[in-house]
Amino acid sequence: MNRLASFLPLSHPSSRAAGYCLATLGAVLFSAKAIVVKFTYRYGIDAVTLIAFRMLFAMPFFAAVAWHQSRRATRGEIPALSVRERLQVCVLGLIGYYLSSFLDFLGLRYITASLERLILFLSPSLVVLMSAFWLKRPVARRQWLAMALSYAGVVLVFAHDLSFGGGGEVLLGSLFVFASATSYSVYLICSGELIKRVGATRLVAYAMLVSCVACIAQFFAVHPATMLLQPAGVYGYSLIHATLNTVAPVFMLMWAVARIGAPTASLLGMVGPVSVLFLAAWFLDEPITAWQMAGTALVLAGVLVLTAGARPAR
Repeated sequence: MNRLASFLPLSHPSSRAAGYCLATLGAVLFSAKAIVVKFTYRYGIDAVTLIAFRMLFAMPFFAAVAWHQSRRATRGEIPALSVRERLQVCVLGLIGYYLSSFLDFLGLRYITASLERLILFLSPSLVVLMSAFWLKRPVARRQWLAMALSYAGVVLVFAHDLSFGGGGEVLLGSLFVFASATSYSVYLICSGELIKRVGATRLVAYAMLVSCVACIAQFFAVHPATMLLQPAGVYGYSLIHATLNTVAPVFMLMWAVARIGAPTASLLGMVGPVSVLFLAAWFLDEPITAWQMAGTALVLAGVLVLTAGARPAR
């Protein structure tokens, strides 16, 4: 019983504060992958190759953590996974970081990056709404207000970048990206429930191993093995992509979900994409407009509303 209790979300203030910090920092690191991806794309590689190299470099980290967790289970320090739990972990690994990423890159073939980011911002609201209808969790007024402020900021930030072209390609690309946001939202919700029995660290390690295998298998199904030979810059950026933009943030997110829940962690994740504005200005010399600054202020206001008054009763 004590072991199971160690997997449950902690309710004291210090634990929730740590959850807020983990969710925010993880979101910034995960969103910063856009900067690294832009640098990597300069070498002329495609999306399948980029994702495969990302997972190839990340795989040893997840394998090491998974091996350590399996050893603990063998020694009886943590409960062994049932067959059902193993199947759930495999499914989460496929729909989470594999399927959602693949659908996102498919959508980017047909629509602009601005429209893609705007659609992906639906993910936090999807998590909150799915949790309300699927898990019967009420949506607090504070969450509604936080969503309204944050999404108003998002619309303000990206509205001037949207292209209003019509046609079937825009519709198809939008559907792909929306499916990506939906897939990732389902992953967050289901992982939030499974964490209570499996534990955040073990769930991330096992699920990400499944994603790594799927991405690498897709690479070899599409490209010959000679495509593994790339310029040194591709390897360097892929290593950064794998460690700082993949391994670190996914563990931070799961640890945050274990402390503050999937809906709150997802809403805090809205800070990440907005932080890309400043990272892009720093690394890529992209200008920051008054609209972007105003939108950033609204998103941060939404986060402040979300965290204010969120202290649990003693």
